[in-house]
Amino acid sequence: MIISASRRTDIPAFYSDWFFKRIEEGYVLVRNPFNFHQVSKVSLKKDAVDGIVFWTKNPEKMIPKLHLIEDYAYYFLFTLNPYDKRIERNVPEKSHIIEVFKKLSSKIGKERVIWRYDPIILIPEFDIEYHVKSFKEIMSELYGYTSKCIISFVTLYPKVYKTLEKIGAYEINKEQKLEIAYRFYEIAKEHSIKLETCAEELDLSPYGIEHARCIDKTLIEELSGKKLNIGKDKNQRKFCGCDESIDIGAYDTCLHGCIYCYANSSISTIKRNTKQYNVNSPLLCSKLTEEDVIKEREVKSCAVWQTSIFDR
Repeated sequence: MIISASRRTDIPAFYSDWFFKRIEEGYVLVRNPFNFHQVSKVSLKKDAVDGIVFWTKNPEKMIPKLHLIEDYAYYFLFTLNPYDKRIERNVPEKSHIIEVFKKLSSKIGKERVIWRYDPIILIPEFDIEYHVKSFKEIMSELYGYTSKCIISFVTLYPKVYKTLEKIGAYEINKEQKLEIAYRFYEIAKEHSIKLETCAEELDLSPYGIEHARCIDKTLIEELSGKKLNIGKDKNQRKFCGCDESIDIGAYDTCLHGCIYCYANSSISTIKRNTKQYNVNSPLLCSKLTEEDVIKEREVKSCAVWQTSIFDR
């Protein structure tokens, strides 16, 4: 099974010590987001986990301890956007994050650090020309440190609509998407970086842009040397290409303060949850109660065969 760490929060940025403790103890407890007292026990043992996918905006604190998971196949989805503090309130300065990106890539290899430019938001200050200029500048900095970039266009979910509307954001139309896609592709091609889209309905293959699988069993297969019998994740959005995984994060625990984030509901809820953070707890930012029902989730390797060094 593939572990997702995490769509719901930034574990590398804020909870890496907790994660490594979970690896050490070989399991994690995860609350059902739709049924609070339903708790799953998920094995993190090497013989059960085929790979780990990290989602992050700043894995700096995690880098010195990556040797603790050297026996696991893993890669990072590293989001790096050109926004200021109005949109990404608590994300460090981009110049610093670019250096963190380079440091991570130099340590584990560029194939294991995928750049996400996500989401693309259009407002008067951040128009198409701004994004093209920013994309080119960041691309130039990351040249040689990644081989793929995944982009997406903002979706104005009800829970973030009012906040985004206040800064002048709006749904991006087809013509604007096509222009951005074409100009981004030309920049990516110049730098020999593959460009893909995340959960995008619009077919951009005529521009050389395919649909991404952010949780990608093929990449895990390449990293692990194993063939995996894992299907598409049916619990994701309609146009999501991700392969099946188990997410070990918790909603309303990310401290980046991005106003486009659908994983947080309110600042007060985040504060309440993060006060419960305990590095030694099997639950992230939560405590077990008498009402909780813990069920062991069946987690096993999906490998069907393993290559040998003679097959490579």
